[in-house]
Amino acid sequence: MPPSPSPPALSASPAPAPAPAPVKTPAKPPAPVTQWWFGGAASCAAAACTHPLDTLKMLVTEGVLSFYSGLSASLLRQITYSTTRFGVYEQLKTLAVAQQREACRGTTGAAAAAAGQLPFTTQVAAATLAGIAGGLVGTPADLTNVRMQNDGKLPPAERRNYRNAFHGLVVIARTEGPRALFSGLGPNVTRGALMTASQIATYDSIKQRLVTTFAMGDTIATHFSASLIAGLIATLVCSPFDVLKTRMMSSHRGGGGGGQMGVVATATQLLRHEGVRALFHGFGPAFVRLGPHTILTFLAFEKIKEIYNMPR
Repeated sequence: MPPSPSPPALSASPAPAPAPAPVKTPAKPPAPVTQWWFGGAASCAAAACTHPLDTLKMLVTEGVLSFYSGLSASLLRQITYSTTRFGVYEQLKTLAVAQQREACRGTTGAAAAAAGQLPFTTQVAAATLAGIAGGLVGTPADLTNVRMQNDGKLPPAERRNYRNAFHGLVVIARTEGPRALFSGLGPNVTRGALMTASQIATYDSIKQRLVTTFAMGDTIATHFSASLIAGLIATLVCSPFDVLKTRMMSSHRGGGGGGQMGVVATATQLLRHEGVRALFHGFGPAFVRLGPHTILTFLAFEKIKEIYNMPR
């Protein structure tokens, strides 16, 4: 009887393939933190560089050191006015971004909300409120700043000779009363609102467009471009107000009534006799002062933010 065939050898089953290792998604870096004091510190740095532009006329009569005449008042103004407006703007912007993210959760606008991109109207509204707050807080320092810068133009007998900004504040409060520290509050608040809306909100919006639309990146070239445009727009917006303010201060009502003309009467008379171009009288010198200050402020602001958010 032939031998029965041996059973086929069982082939070893292949070992199960190891499960693929989970791919770790790189953690998204946290959004840069912006502190309330960044804007004030940046504005002080810019003021230290551009202050000589405001005292250029004193060079001939008082020498090179006169370039920094009244610097303490200029710095005090930035510490009060600019710190307040930048700080309030950043806080309002943070609240608006949080509300927008909550409202856009799960919608087509969620991506933009997650990136912290606010509508320009929201940025302008936040900047306007911040400018009002800055104008209110900064009026005493602004008054002292103007007086110290103009002191050298007065005859020696009429000069106030404030030793520094704090001395000026004390003298004004003692000799003219505390309420005198807020002389010009209305125009200062109005100009603060116009300046902040046209400068800070414009910078934020233009920088946002350059990064998202033109893929320029969050670089110094982007900061410079956005701040240059913001300085130009701020000068365009504020020049008519400055012209009208100057004309109002030097005007008198007709008919022997005395007193200054109102803003509407001043604007009507100016447009009737000199045309629209008169509203931008002195635009060039105004931009020479404001343009560099705006650029240096935002370059310093971004650098301070970068250094503050470096990994420790």
